[in-house]
Amino acid sequence: MRILIVEDEKRLAGTLQELLHRQGYTADVCYDGISGLDNARSDIYDLLVLDAMLPGMDGFTLLRQLRQGGSRLPVLMLTARSELNDRVRGLDAGADYYLTKPFEPEELLACIRSLLRRGGEDVSADPDTTVFGDLTLHMGTFLLECGGRSVRLSRREYDLMELLMKNGSQIVSKEQLILKVWGYDSAAEDNNVEVYISFLRRKLTHLQSAVRIKTLRMVGYCLEVEA
Repeated sequence: MRILIVEDEKRLAGTLQELLHRQGYTADVCYDGISGLDNARSDIYDLLVLDAMLPGMDGFTLLRQLRQGGSRLPVLMLTARSELNDRVRGLDAGADYYLTKPFEPEELLACIRSLLRRGGEDVSADPDTTVFGDLTLHMGTFLLECGGRSVRLSRREYDLMELLMKNGSQIVSKEQLILKVWGYDSAAEDNNVEVYISFLRRKLTHLQSAVRIKTLRMVGYCLEVEA
């Protein structure tokens, strides 16, 4: 899961980023509303943690423009503005939840887990596992299991496999994989994706899985299950 934090208080932004990293999330930070909106529109994030008072563009305006563009990205507004009209304004702009500062880390993480589950296809599923075909991917251990056999994935392999499994038979482009796994400012190229796809294919073969990674030339990748 990749989370975008838009917060102009750099110390707080760093604290939030570190907290999310310790929970196994990938977290990127923007310090102003304009770059925050650009990044939120990139379609590589699973959740936006958004402050209300930002330089360049305030969080309410950012959120309205994001929703007007059709984005359904889950948004948690995290702000010191606790007045009722500000909470109503944030929710009306399209926020999914409104948490005021100061906050307890446990409450923040619980809100994030709830919004991430709500944004998925099955809110009753175990949030720590991803399943496709005969494969089960475990977030806490980076283990990929199939029929009683398992292999441990590297962080890059895990992120790639999770993205492919969550999209299933839907095509994921190389550009999406690079943005989601390597990051917005990464210098990674197509051949980096190809190398890690090769690693994953070998591990699927080792597991004797019926799931295959299908290449669609000049388009991207998807998963398919052999009969």
